Amino acid sequence: MSADFEVQPLSLILVPAAAAAAPLIADRLLRWIAVPTVVFEILLGVLIGPDVLNWAHVDDLVDALSQFGLAMLMFLAGYEIDFAKLRGGPLRRAGTAWLITVAIALVAGALVNPDPLDGAFAGLALTTTALGTILPILRDAGELPTPFGALVMATGAVGEFGPIIAVAVLLSGNSPGRTAVILAAFAVITAVAIAGARRPRPAWITRLLRRTLRTSGQFAVRTVILVLATMVAAALWLELDMLLGAFTAGIVSRLLLSDIPEHAEEVIEAKLEGIGFGFLVPVFFVVSGMNFDLDALLGDPGTLLLVPVFLLLLLAMRGLPAALLAPAGLGRRDRGALGLYGATALPLVVVITTIEVDAGHLASSTAAALVGAGMLSVLLFPLGAQRLRGDVRPPAAGAGDRPRVNAESW
Repeated sequence: MSADFEVQPLSLILVPAAAAAAPLIADRLLRWIAVPTVVFEILLGVLIGPDVLNWAHVDDLVDALSQFGLAMLMFLAGYEIDFAKLRGGPLRRAGTAWLITVAIALVAGALVNPDPLDGAFAGLALTTTALGTILPILRDAGELPTPFGALVMATGAVGEFGPIIAVAVLLSGNSPGRTAVILAAFAVITAVAIAGARRPRPAWITRLLRRTLRTSGQFAVRTVILVLATMVAAALWLELDMLLGAFTAGIVSRLLLSDIPEHAEEVIEAKLEGIGFGFLVPVFFVVSGMNFDLDALLGDPGTLLLVPVFLLLLLAMRGLPAALLAPAGLGRRDRGALGLYGATALPLVVVITTIEVDAGHLASSTAAALVGAGMLSVLLFPLGAQRLRGDVRPPAAGAGDRPRVNAESW
């Protein structure tokens, strides 16, 4: 290995060790409180990182794996979204609520920061929703097949896709006109990719997919990774952030696999989740914890006080518009639950603050306070939403049936 490529053996062991310990701790605490695994991944990263035990450091290899993890996280977020099921009322309402949120957040951030642009970047982190965090909660509670589940999914989808577009625009450094042209070019590339994904495939492709499903060939998985690499490369070529390419690759891959047999699709999804959530994504969150500026957060009482302030802002600026713009027939408790789910934000808060700190647009201490608020949101808000909703059981269905959502009337 090249001498210029730094690798620290202890970090190489401790990062996956922290990733393996996170779900173990979450499981042991489950009898008292349900805490998303991502919270422990970040906390363990803080523990082993420079600000606490100083056992592990971000070397070149760990940093590269972290970047792959970030790309895979955005890919899986895009893959989870089925816009066809969310079209109509839920998506329109979620989009309107997000636009209100982003307008308030960007203006408020610019007003309270000496540098309006840097303040706007801080506000952008408050416009996100942790779809990947709330999706398993909805699935376990039997909410996905319900109209309420469709509303939450639409809110989460817009809360992930919208900020990614905003990051691509605000961090590009280009003029508005050039940015519009670049986004239009990427939209054309995406449209071509989607059109290709929807085309009927030759019979020999389907046979090859089935034949290599459980062999070393793994044609389907390799094809999906090719889609991911191509869309990320297209985004980078156009001087956009790789997040947009990775997220779009997830949407394209879902369409690409939509017409294969259900059992084969489930096997492929399990493999992709194994690569992502079993390997790469935890590395990103552990490394995010290692980079977490704990000294800046605890060393200044003013910075520490920002954590509950940002938590309340998430609720007011992200959750309240989602609740207020819910369908007229939705009850008060369900509106409150929708707002709490919409205000749950951590993964993209970590992503956006990491990018902004690296670009010099956000102070490390402010980023730490935002991430701290995000961790509290995933601890408190879903639990509150579940209490408001009560006990929702999955509808009767066959063991292999997937939940279907039809909420166009909303």
